[in-house]
Amino acid sequence: MFGDKNGVLDMKDTNCDNTTVLKEDASFEGKLIFEGNVHVNGKFKGEIYSSGELMVGKSGYLEGLVEIGTIVIQGEVRGNIKASHQIVINSPATVRGDIIAPSLIIEEGAVFEGNCSMGKASDARKSARNEFVVDNVVEMAKTASEDY
Repeated sequence: MFGDKNGVLDMKDTNCDNTTVLKEDASFEGKLIFEGNVHVNGKFKGEIYSSGELMVGKSGYLEGLVEIGTIVIQGEVRGNIKASHQIVINSPATVRGDIIAPSLIIEEGAVFEGNCSMGKASDARKSARNEFVVDNVVEMAKTASEDY
């Protein structure tokens, strides 16, 4: 888990034994499903699904949908985030999109533009799961109609 310094969680306090890193000079586009921890210091575009922990470093850029246990952001995120545990937005982060989480920390100096919904962890998980199912059904219908 992350260390806690006066209510602000920091990426450098994480245990790196089970961590995958997308380095600054790397980019990835697609769907990422993982267990454990992932650090995004490069560019990621797509979807991320995990009950683990995601860290977006100061040089990190993430665009897309994120459904995660905990996320700590110091870079830039554009897209919707659903966390079953916590969302932490540390300075100098910029987050543009809607977020759902039972716990939210925004450090002074960070930027958040979007809507926020907070409730019990089980509510965030249910909402994320229901929207994921609906999105997948819609996508499957689009794909099927394109095939015919």
